[in-house]
Amino acid sequence: MLKKGSKLYSILTGTCPKCQNESMYMDKNPYNLSKVFEMHERCSHCHTKYKIEPSFFFGAMYVSYGVGIAFGVAAFIISFFFFGSSLKTSFVAIIAALVIFMPYIMRISRNIWINMFINYDKNADKKQ
Repeated sequence: MLKKGSKLYSILTGTCPKCQNESMYMDKNPYNLSKVFEMHERCSHCHTKYKIEPSFFFGAMYVSYGVGIAFGVAAFIISFFFFGSSLKTSFVAIIAALVIFMPYIMRISRNIWINMFINYDKNADKKQ
């Protein structure tokens, strides 16, 4: 399921969508908040340019909305149905989940966005 060459592998690991050999980010840890958005300009293996055009990753904001909704729904279901919390407590759980997971949501949204435009190429290293 999570093997090199799949979109899911690139999305969850944050690796180059074309060759999947290295992380797109300067710091792999999304919770290093001072560097959460810092990306390499190009992949050192296949030389894929990550910012395809100026402001390319603004589109990831639309993806982050959907990912945020998914995290919020999950937090509500877990708190309300599994723990039997009140609606007010469930609302607090949603807010807490969104705040705690925001750096991860930002990264995963960028990964989804770039993987919509760039496909894996197993021969990407060899073409250069």
